[in-house]
Amino acid sequence: MQPRLALIPGEPAGIGPELVVRAAQQDWDADLVIHGDAETLHRAARALQLPLALHRTGETPASLRSLEIVDIPHPCIAGFGTPEAANAATVIQSLLQAGQACIDGRLDGLVTGPVHKAAINAGGIAYTGTTGLLAGQAGCDVVMMLANRIVRVALLTTHIPLRAVADAITPDALRKTLQIVHDALRDDFGIAEPIIAVLGLNPHAGEAGHLGDEELRIIEPTLDALRETGMRLIGPLPADTAFLPEKLRGFDAVLAMYHDQGLPVLKYSDFANAVNISLGLPYPRVAVDHGTALELAGTGTADPSSLFAAIQACTQLARRRMTA
Repeated sequence: MQPRLALIPGEPAGIGPELVVRAAQQDWDADLVIHGDAETLHRAARALQLPLALHRTGETPASLRSLEIVDIPHPCIAGFGTPEAANAATVIQSLLQAGQACIDGRLDGLVTGPVHKAAINAGGIAYTGTTGLLAGQAGCDVVMMLANRIVRVALLTTHIPLRAVADAITPDALRKTLQIVHDALRDDFGIAEPIIAVLGLNPHAGEAGHLGDEELRIIEPTLDALRETGMRLIGPLPADTAFLPEKLRGFDAVLAMYHDQGLPVLKYSDFANAVNISLGLPYPRVAVDHGTALELAGTGTADPSSLFAAIQACTQLARRRMTA
């Protein structure tokens, strides 16, 4: 039986709807169920001059290429590249409705397109990211991990100011994060004894305390304690050399202390095929690793590689859970 995956176009004024239309032209090893606005998708299809057949849940498909849709109409059809704050509630509704279907077992995974944070907040909804939104709905701790064909990078802290990072690095946060990453690599990725490289916070991983003491006070003692439980952890490592190819071959994932410590390397190495995976949710959730690209909306030039990689990754993760 094929997994049933929710597919969320995201910001209607961005490239997400176009990417979904391009996905509809492909054959997948999963059944895709779109949660979004049908008219926005048809508008994108017309702009791309591509066919798009949709059928609502419970209807008989008119063609083999028809995709199932849970139609969540937007209050207004946004112009290409021009987000409308009035659509904020329906964008969030599509995410939460699909997330709940996954929690209830009616769907097997969730693939999300790019969401425009400013437009959501302008619509009166406090929103810092989809990862946190879905974690709050499921009532669990999650870890953001970005992955491509070369490296997996998990983040201890995500979207916080750089000056707040050091205070956010605590033994408890480090333990919880590494446990989630370890369990996901073992259970979802099938790596029996995962090896995780942990980066230091400071240059040269603190240089034995001369360039900062977070490594000595927090990171090293926490890693030592977790090693006693059987985790295979390397570090803390200097971030400037941890991503050398010969070193990466010895790791299954890298834990970065903050967003811009690890993600520039990942995106430089293979941006087109990078995806964002939420570890710790009760279902697989994979997102594209790019933004709404408002300037490309409606031009037909947006690269669908990341969405295609996200669908493939979510399919693989869902299959593993279905057969576990």
